[in-house]
Amino acid sequence: MDQDQQKQAVAQAALDYLAPRLERDSIIGVGTGSTANYFIDLLAEIHTEFDGAVASSEATAERLKAHGIPVYDLNSVGPIEFYVDGADETNPHLELIKGGGAALTREKIVAAVAKTFICIADASKQVETLGAFPLPVEVIPMARSHVGREIVRLGGDPVYRDGVTTDNGNIIIDIYNMDLSRPIVAEEQLNQIVGVVTNGLFARRPADLLLLGTDSGVEHIERPPA
Repeated sequence: MDQDQQKQAVAQAALDYLAPRLERDSIIGVGTGSTANYFIDLLAEIHTEFDGAVASSEATAERLKAHGIPVYDLNSVGPIEFYVDGADETNPHLELIKGGGAALTREKIVAAVAKTFICIADASKQVETLGAFPLPVEVIPMARSHVGREIVRLGGDPVYRDGVTTDNGNIIIDIYNMDLSRPIVAEEQLNQIVGVVTNGLFARRPADLLLLGTDSGVEHIERPPA
C-alpha cells in the first residue's frame, strides 16, 4: 500500500474499532490533518449512531458539519470516551509529535479530556526517537523573540513558521535539532517558557492505541505499561 492507501486503511480500522463501542449519546473527539480527514469522511457513514463530535480545529469542525455531524463546544459536553487523531511522529511508547497543521493546542486539550486516545498513522510516522520532524510550539506573538532565545538555550534551532496563525490567534515556532530523547522532560521544559502556549510533544499524555498502516495491513499497537 502507498501512503494514501495506508491512511485510508487506518481510518477504516479506527471506524471499525469505534462502531461497536459507541452509544447514541457518545461524543467523539476528532483531530486535524489528512489522515483525520479520511476518518471524518468514513465517520459520516455512521453519523446516526452517535450524538456528535468535538473538533480540534475550525477546519475539522467545518468538515464534520459538511457531513451532517453535529459539532459541540468542549465546554458544553461531558466526558469524551474516544479521541481519534493522526501524528507527525510516534515512538514505541506512543509518545507523539503533533502540530504540523498548527492545531496542537486544541488537539492537546481534547486528548487530555478523552478517556482513550487513538492515533491513526501511516508507517512513515513510526520512529525510534522523536525529533526528525520539527517540533511545533504555539507562541503568544509578542513573546516570539524571547521564546526563540530560550529554545536556543535548550539546544534547539527555532524557525518562525511564516504566514501561519493558529485558530487561537497565535504563531508557530518550529524547533529543529533539539534532543528529544526524553520527551516528557523536553515537553515540560518548553511549556515552562513564558509566552509558550504549549508544544507539540504528546508525552505526558501519549496515545493509548496506535493503528499503524503498513504494506501488509494495519497493526494494532497498544501503549506499553509505564
